Amino acid sequence: MKISVVGTGYVGLVTGTCFAETGNTVVCVDIDEIKVNKLKRGEITIYEPGLEDLFRRNIEEGRLFFTTSLAEGVKDAKIIFLALPTPSGEDGSADLRYVMSVAEQLGPLLTDYTIVVDKSTVPVGTSEKVREVIARNCKVEFDVVSNPEFLREGVAVDDFMKPERIIIGTRSERAKKIMEKLYAPFVRQGNPIFMMDERSAELTKYASNAFLATKISFMNEIANLAELLGANVDMVRRGMGSDSRIGNKFLYAGTGYGGSCFPKDVKALSKTSKEVNFDFKILDAVMQVNEKQKSILIPKLKKYFNNNLKGLKIALWGLSFKPNTDDIREAPSLTIINHLLDMGAQISVFDPEAIENVKKIYADKLYYAASAYDAVTDADALIIVTEWNEFRLPDFEKISERMKRKVIFDGRNLFDLELMKEYNFHYESIGRPVVKAEN
Repeated sequence: MKISVVGTGYVGLVTGTCFAETGNTVVCVDIDEIKVNKLKRGEITIYEPGLEDLFRRNIEEGRLFFTTSLAEGVKDAKIIFLALPTPSGEDGSADLRYVMSVAEQLGPLLTDYTIVVDKSTVPVGTSEKVREVIARNCKVEFDVVSNPEFLREGVAVDDFMKPERIIIGTRSERAKKIMEKLYAPFVRQGNPIFMMDERSAELTKYASNAFLATKISFMNEIANLAELLGANVDMVRRGMGSDSRIGNKFLYAGTGYGGSCFPKDVKALSKTSKEVNFDFKILDAVMQVNEKQKSILIPKLKKYFNNNLKGLKIALWGLSFKPNTDDIREAPSLTIINHLLDMGAQISVFDPEAIENVKKIYADKLYYAASAYDAVTDADALIIVTEWNEFRLPDFEKISERMKRKVIFDGRNLFDLELMKEYNFHYESIGRPVVKAEN
């Protein structure tokens, strides 16, 4: 099948590559000429584990192509996926300018029956708007389908190749049959394809992300309460997670959620609710809790150093919003860095993948370490922000030798409390007792 994917960000590049992997001919379209030229040369433009091998193999085997020309990209395509940015506007609404711009251009380019698929996360009712815009200048039959993505950065290839479920929103029987054929290779193990109307499909994506964000914020509030009550959130999490009605995922306390999906989608669903005069109180609380949680370590740090961080060297481990990605959008690390800079601290940072993206924001305001141990050299304190695997079992003796003071503020609860006592660190985490170093 000939497929076009418009947009080559995280969603678009993974989508195009994975469809090519099942034998389809895929042309990916992007207006960024520099990015497209890199992709044509076989240079991958995002960090996503497992993607690079698939990407290069499908280029070499002549199934995956790239172009800046929308007309060239959609020529003879049976299905056109719109994988375009839908960033948050100032009022929290999803900005649909990129989706609508492409939809407007598509009308005169369609020469035979085509399915146009909203793969981007878009507000309820967007498929109807896209249909109206395309229809203004289109002379052939077409369908607009909502097919939201559920890709987690860091495991996006596995999520696409082995999906837990596929959501397809369309009332067209013709479109249903073609979409089922396209996705058949991905659901051979029996995972479901749910067919529904377009609006329900659009709402399903927002509802899913908003619920997961709610679990995260709820657990962070439990962690903050646990500290005040002298409880240990790790034990609470295990007790809660063993209940099948609750499940053990998204129950880890931390410095809040970030990334390209949860913050944007929660804001957009809240805005949509307000547009129909529905007061979605839980969502408002989720956003408030998460914003506060991003800086939850700062008061702990200030208290320990008697409100004076000027001139102190603070090391950060982790910059990306989650491990196994270089994405720093809405990352808690940025909030923490801004607070530290305002207080006059010197900051050294290390992340396995996200350093180049952070350099674009802070330039020479930070020291960019070559390794985790380089970052903590002569540091007065270490802050752990992202739970990369390589941070889980570090050489504590080496850390002790390199740090000026043995002080750790752990925003991801990576280390065992007894181990911290053994190495005589001052150790503060989230929702757990403080370990105080012995003099």
